[in-house]
Amino acid sequence: MQYNNIVLIKEPEKFFTKTYVVCIGAILCCILWGSAFPCVKIGYKLFDINTQNVPSLILFAGTRFSLAGVLVIAFGSIIKRKFLLPKPRNLWRVGLIAVFQTIAQYTFFYIGLANTAGVKASVLNGLGVFFTIIIACFIFRTERFNLIKLLGCVLGFGGVILINIGGDFSFSFKFLGEGCVILSGLSAAVAAGLVKIFSKYEDTTALCGYQFFFGGIVLIIVGLSCGGKIHPTGVGSYFMLLYLAFLSACAFTLQGFLLKYNPVSKVAVFKSTNPLFGAVFSAIILGESKQLLSYFTLIALVLVCAGIFVINKFGEKGLKKSNSG
Repeated sequence: MQYNNIVLIKEPEKFFTKTYVVCIGAILCCILWGSAFPCVKIGYKLFDINTQNVPSLILFAGTRFSLAGVLVIAFGSIIKRKFLLPKPRNLWRVGLIAVFQTIAQYTFFYIGLANTAGVKASVLNGLGVFFTIIIACFIFRTERFNLIKLLGCVLGFGGVILINIGGDFSFSFKFLGEGCVILSGLSAAVAAGLVKIFSKYEDTTALCGYQFFFGGIVLIIVGLSCGGKIHPTGVGSYFMLLYLAFLSACAFTLQGFLLKYNPVSKVAVFKSTNPLFGAVFSAIILGESKQLLSYFTLIALVLVCAGIFVINKFGEKGLKKSNSG
């Protein structure tokens, strides 16, 4: 059987709207993104990066995402059996997504993660889901806001406040730490909305691949011009870089297809597992189990996940009831 006859390629809308496909695909994305928190921190050590040197962090991010772009473009070219290129009229769309998805999001993410514990960063990153809902409602206007969604946001922000209070009830917040992680989530939310809209005009794989590539190149140029340096310390460095590029290429491309064929809320409900996977992987790999098992972190995780679930599970039902009444 030729690949072109596979249901995934022949009838992508029918395939990607199946409930089990959305569930498995979205959770896989969250597992990959969750593993990024500790792996990026390990990458800092493997490439001998001074986490206080912002240009080096940006250079590392650029190297990762330009490689991710190459992987996506290569995969798309194999599937299409021709070299994948975006339409000239859509280059501005690729560039705009690159600004929010790669350049802004990961500049903030790398700086923030370097100055925040992996467990805490993963919970704060969960705010991206709420930003996605708010932006979809008030900026892109693809969904309507209601009290149920407001309740979900309150639960989520409550979790963020709790994780910042910590066990000693002291509010710990640094702009270059927690602040940058939150801004990273905001940038990702804008990018998700853009992908949802722009995928109507351009091949999703082309959007994902070239925004990664161009965004990564911009970060490399900025990092190098500002004196950034990375030094691989062994073979493990290259394997870690390849894994980080792969997880970005796989997760973002898969999310792009899910967003293209499904409502934002249907995909976002499964992202309630994102902060959980991030916290668990950070606890296991980075040895942050003490922070993960604290009552404050556990309650914060529950609140964040509950808020996301409430927004996506009951938000649209509430709108239907109000409309019918």
